[in-house]
Amino acid sequence: MSSASMPVPSPQDQLVMMALGFAMPCMLRVAAQLSLADQLADGPKSAEELAAATSTHAHSLYRLLRTLACHGIFIEDDAKHFANTPLSEPLRSNIPGSVRSTILTFTGEIGLGAWWKLLYSVQTGKPSFDLQFGLPIFDYLTANPDQASMFTETMIGIHGPETPAVAAAYDFKAFAHIADIGGASGKLLTSALASAPDSRGTLFDLPHNEANALAFVAAKGMSDRVEFVGGSFFESVPAGADLYMMSHIIHDWTEEQCLTILANCHRAMPDHARLLIIEMVLAEGNAFHFGKVSDIMMLAVPGGEERTESQYAELLAKANFKLTRVIPTDSNVSIVEAVKA
Repeated sequence: MSSASMPVPSPQDQLVMMALGFAMPCMLRVAAQLSLADQLADGPKSAEELAAATSTHAHSLYRLLRTLACHGIFIEDDAKHFANTPLSEPLRSNIPGSVRSTILTFTGEIGLGAWWKLLYSVQTGKPSFDLQFGLPIFDYLTANPDQASMFTETMIGIHGPETPAVAAAYDFKAFAHIADIGGASGKLLTSALASAPDSRGTLFDLPHNEANALAFVAAKGMSDRVEFVGGSFFESVPAGADLYMMSHIIHDWTEEQCLTILANCHRAMPDHARLLIIEMVLAEGNAFHFGKVSDIMMLAVPGGEERTESQYAELLAKANFKLTRVIPTDSNVSIVEAVKA
């Protein structure tokens, strides 16, 4: 039977297949745990060869690979050898654009635990992560350094393509002093400064991030242009910059917490300064947007939310800012630009 003549699945069948959607994350997790994409980096191999290298059962591994291949993750040839595909390449370790750590985090205890308790979040508006693990996500990561390290790698895997896209979409050369609030390693700040060679930067983050951040900045050859300042954006942020930016900060927190962060930015900013909020800005209506899935993750894990343009305008107005424009980028994020009202 050709695909054109295959019957359209009934609503019941479609819902059952959606419920079985958990199968793909589980299979992806095994592929990442076994580093199968790394095993195939040098060329095709049989399931028997891969099983010997990964201490697995050859026939069972073949069945897993065959199923992944029908989704475009790996490809099987006539000799029953498997090879990488464009879709499996990012599962390799230690390459630009790798998502292996991201897959392991999202399909592991942290990622799935909160989703399992999602009903609690929908009923209460509170993070189900806190219910599942007994403390908020960032406190949990502080208490579990190994998980925190994996989480950091996960964020790099998710947001890696955004950094050059943001640098390309906005004219940073117009600002002599750029402050990155909650800037972590400094990846976004150094990218912005690379496009603005006459500008200098302030990287603001929690004090324990200083050593890693300064090492990253030094590796980019920008030690003479970037100052690290330690602190909490719930208390204050450095004053006097011309441009303030926050990437994936606002979506982590409740509205009350966001207003505290924004108030501290407002207090620190000169009247001429601009504020950039770099987040996924949701499409209105029924249109698909990856940020709508992320929004439920924000509900279940840290307790924050993704927003539409109108919701950002409303939030900013409450903090005495005026939204001036939303700039799309060649990635999932947009740049929400604002000035003091």
